[in-house]
Amino acid sequence: MDFEYKQKTNAERAKVEDLFDYEGCKVGRGTYGHVYKGKRKNSTDGREYALKQIEGTGISMSACREIALLRELKHPNVISLQKVFLSHTDRKVWLLFDYAEHDLWHIIKFHRSAKANKKQIDVPKNMVKSLLFQILDGIHYLHANWVLHRDLKPANILVMGEGEERGRVKIADMGFARLFNSPLKPLADLDPVVVTFWYRAPELLLGARHYTKAIDIWAIGCIFAELLTYEPIFHCRQEDIKTSNPYHHDQLDRIFNVMGFPQDKDWEDIRKMPEHGTLTKDFKRSNYVNCNLVKYMEKHKVKPDSKQFHLLQKLLTMDPTKRITSELAMKDPYFLEDPLPSQDVFEGKNIPYPKREFLTDDDDDKADTGASKAGGADQSSGHNQPPAKRVRVMPPSTHIHNVQAQQQLQFSSSNIQTSTSSTYTSRF
Repeated sequence: MDFEYKQKTNAERAKVEDLFDYEGCKVGRGTYGHVYKGKRKNSTDGREYALKQIEGTGISMSACREIALLRELKHPNVISLQKVFLSHTDRKVWLLFDYAEHDLWHIIKFHRSAKANKKQIDVPKNMVKSLLFQILDGIHYLHANWVLHRDLKPANILVMGEGEERGRVKIADMGFARLFNSPLKPLADLDPVVVTFWYRAPELLLGARHYTKAIDIWAIGCIFAELLTYEPIFHCRQEDIKTSNPYHHDQLDRIFNVMGFPQDKDWEDIRKMPEHGTLTKDFKRSNYVNCNLVKYMEKHKVKPDSKQFHLLQKLLTMDPTKRITSELAMKDPYFLEDPLPSQDVFEGKNIPYPKREFLTDDDDDKADTGASKAGGADQSSGHNQPPAKRVRVMPPSTHIHNVQAQQQLQFSSSNIQTSTSSTYTSRF
């Protein structure tokens, strides 16, 4: 490249530090970088943005995948990528998003604390319903366009604060998302361990090689249960969390303690799971005969004859082939009974949740030594979130690696349905 031309383009290239004020405004630390709250310099509109700095030098495969997907995906309930900044001097990559003041992890934590202190929080009766409906709407859009999110958890579900999109859900952190219509290799070979532990579907824990969009549905079921109870439904200890083996005894034990041991008639293909032999060796069906979802939810005052419980059952169906789809879930009777879901989950009421706190370098040091380092949300610190399993056991060959990167970056907009869901116009 001509040296003078290179100098000229470098001088003309927009720089984050020239356009935005963000110093000292770090609000998140995820697996792939830092997130800052910023405002445009010399602007009077007061609009806030999230600036995600990708860690390391250059563009990683995960960053390529996230950028390629987000440039094409357009939906009210999926985080919108505004711009990409490339800094050639320090080889940093910045992603610019609209700023979301809240996320489900902080909202649930706030309610859990209020519940422990017996403090009443004034929120709309349909708030959980509105949150769930918008999550399903966003995921239905992704699934309809052959995209698996693969890391759904409360910290990755953002909620917009005051502004034009007040109370709108935004599904974030697409760094682990993948196209699943025609992978070059089975996804289980490319990423042996996916989805943050507490939200991981049983077929993944049993080593399924060809998993489907049902893994996202299971994670949504876990989030729904957590919104209803303010507790992670499948919380387990994390001493050996860094193992690269998909099979995990304690996580399965926690699922069985809530759901009961799966019957062969309810999950016929369980015998075909790669880890079925280990399962039968490690577990006794008789230990879980008195365990079921009805008992667990009754402890949290969720009635088994309610429509919300019936939908939860469909989302947390053990057999992935029988698990409800996002499209059918959005048509569930739960969303047809009053109060109906709303575009603004706060329904015009005052937002009771505190704004995000700015993080310091000390917070980052703590995150590096604790579970929060892999919290992974675009705009969430993710403290005390179970770490996502982003371990690769057998790297793909260089040829496959390069072809995949090329495919992701050449991802055509013709593959994406850019029209937004018609559900909002018909329901609200």
